[in-house]
Amino acid sequence: MITFGVVGADHRHIYHLIEGLLHAGATCAGYLSTSSDMKVLEGVQSRFPQIRAVDSAAQLYEDPAIDLIVTAAVPCERAGIAIEAMRHGKDVLADKPGVTDRLQLQQLEAAVQETGRRYAICFSERMIVPSVSTAERLIAHGAIGEVVQTLGMGPHRLNAAIRPDWFFDKARYGGILVDIASHQIDQFLTLTGSVDAEITHAAIGHFGSATKPDFQDFGEVALRSKTNLSRGYVRVDWFTPDGLPTWGDGRLFITGTEGSIELRKYLDIEGRSGTDHLFLCNREGTRYIDCKNEPITFFAKLIHDVENRTETAISHAHAFTVCRLALDADAHARKGNAG
Repeated sequence: MITFGVVGADHRHIYHLIEGLLHAGATCAGYLSTSSDMKVLEGVQSRFPQIRAVDSAAQLYEDPAIDLIVTAAVPCERAGIAIEAMRHGKDVLADKPGVTDRLQLQQLEAAVQETGRRYAICFSERMIVPSVSTAERLIAHGAIGEVVQTLGMGPHRLNAAIRPDWFFDKARYGGILVDIASHQIDQFLTLTGSVDAEITHAAIGHFGSATKPDFQDFGEVALRSKTNLSRGYVRVDWFTPDGLPTWGDGRLFITGTEGSIELRKYLDIEGRSGTDHLFLCNREGTRYIDCKNEPITFFAKLIHDVENRTETAISHAHAFTVCRLALDADAHARKGNAG
């Protein structure tokens, strides 16, 4: 079984990365004891008191017992951490977004080619959400025919008062489309069986009064598959109201030639309790499926990949294509705003 180290506890997503790997049987050798957000670091300490803190990243990079470096650092730093880890002979698991600009993507792809190491991104809105796993299984079994279109919505709560400075700096977090829209781009490619796509429309905007005018609090993207005829639409924002009992009402609509699937990932507003609600409609009628017990396999697959040099959790090609399309969407939107 593998051993991992954590370099970059700057985003709360580090909690589920550590927890997922531990649950799948991996061992954590330690985490870097510095962070841009001390609340996140304190969260690691309280959730995982058995894991030791280390004073320098070099202690983890140079530890021969460590197989995998895990990072949820400030987004603009994640590619550099991954490259350094790979040059020390480690595989890498990064929180999304893996990159914030094209140069980082080029350097990351080159490092994978040069070192032969495994590099994975956890797109958590698919990889650790049971209802999406159920939808993937239903689609694979032909429940709704061929997928025609996905419509993904990723609203988030701003929580401006507890966000670190980098959260509001586009150069450091990448922009709303590079950051949170990467989730929906990943889902589009996966659910439509697309190897690649093109951006046909993208836009960003600022509408709220709680942030400065240069903060992107709304974004949308339209995609067209290069593999088949499927289309996709993405809407992301920072407008989840405080009255909602979760961070966002993430929803996914999948239209097929013989039916449709709707996911309410995190709550069924004024309906059933809990998370992971799936609604299926096809020739046999309508059906509700409670997906909360669907197994999460991403971390076990990643461990298998590290041990066997495979790409079952996520392929390099898919990870890099999602990054490139998110950057394409950002460029398209900025060009439109400039015009």
